[in-house]
Amino acid sequence: MSPEGNLNMLAKKKKVAAMKYLGEAVLHQKAQPVAEINDDIRNLAQLMLETMYHYDGVGLAAPQIGVSKRIVTLDVPPPRDPNAVLSPGERELLSKMPLVLINPEIVSSSPVLEYYEEGCLSVPKLYAPVERPVSVVLKTKLLDGPEILLDCGGFLARAIQHELDHLDGIVYVQKVKSPAFEEIQPQLKTIIKKYGARGYKLNRLV
Repeated sequence: MSPEGNLNMLAKKKKVAAMKYLGEAVLHQKAQPVAEINDDIRNLAQLMLETMYHYDGVGLAAPQIGVSKRIVTLDVPPPRDPNAVLSPGERELLSKMPLVLINPEIVSSSPVLEYYEEGCLSVPKLYAPVERPVSVVLKTKLLDGPEILLDCGGFLARAIQHELDHLDGIVYVQKVKSPAFEEIQPQLKTIIKKYGARGYKLNRLV
């Protein structure tokens, strides 16, 4: 059976998929491009959306439910400040949420960096600051929509970077710098002990 056929069976069997957690191998593999947007991929996208909402997330990457495909779902809320200056991507995309991104990529990033506290459905109940560019240029195909190229800022930019990291086998805690990393180590050890493969060791990227 084709990989897409397996995806279709997964989507039909469950309305909510099981989450994969830090230490599980699929979270550290580079996901494969989507070759064709068909009903299997649409079913997978719907499963991802239902799973994302079930776990109260604003973003989810396919590897987080054990599927190594380059698909991301997003439902990023608008800024609380009604007078906030929005990037072109925010103006275009926030009103269209939820979105399903197919084969998304970041083609450029702002040289300006900022810290912001992040969490992850695959690292439950753990939050830590991560330094990222304040804006990125996103290129992606939308599910049953056009290919877009947009400059995205604000929380949307951070969510995009966080989820696209998952597609490259990276979990945000790998980017947490000291001393914040040492502060979360006890919680990380607990999560890895519970879910991690035998001999798993977190590979820090900073």
